[in-house]
Amino acid sequence: MDTFTGIPAAAMAFYAELEENNNREWWLEHKDVYDGAVRGPLETLFAGLEPEFGPAKIFRPNRDIRFSADKSPYKTAQGAFAANHEGLGYYLQISADGLLVGAGCHSYSPAQLARYRSAVDAPVSGVELADVVDAVAQAGFRIEGEMLKTVPRGFDKEHPRAELLKHKSLSAAVMLGQPGWMDSPAAQGEVAALWTQLRPLVEWMAAHAAP
Repeated sequence: MDTFTGIPAAAMAFYAELEENNNREWWLEHKDVYDGAVRGPLETLFAGLEPEFGPAKIFRPNRDIRFSADKSPYKTAQGAFAANHEGLGYYLQISADGLLVGAGCHSYSPAQLARYRSAVDAPVSGVELADVVDAVAQAGFRIEGEMLKTVPRGFDKEHPRAELLKHKSLSAAVMLGQPGWMDSPAAQGEVAALWTQLRPLVEWMAAHAAP
């Protein structure tokens, strides 16, 4: 197995150029850069993180353009997701803007959503999640997820955790740009430390709203 040496600046440069040249000809001419500066380092990084955070899936670089007005064939970011539960786990993304790290669940089935809302409504588990979300936000992560405009039917509009009840999905992320450690072996430990900060959010959802 290759040794992880960091995510090179060439990865961000690749996506900056792709944004200006999003076509098959350019991609094929630069695929060796993608393999060497983007996919290869991510595969090695996730191999090192797998024992602690679960197996990772590196998303396909191709866009699904079947139903899109935008026919650009390639994604302008490379994402990957490490998980022990389907759809619930830890996220990493490389783009021209740099490195983004996050965690959570990006979609709930109807049954999951019902369990999530019930757990948010319950005093013990609900307060626990509120504390977790507050701690994650104070650590510098942005709380994200699809939300309703109002509290869902069947719950008090003045519920103390009304904002959490509005969530149809829940995640947290931070855009790091290009930190000094990114192109060094230290990047693995830094990503692991950020995911560890997000672990309580993932574990709460695993306990109360897992697939």
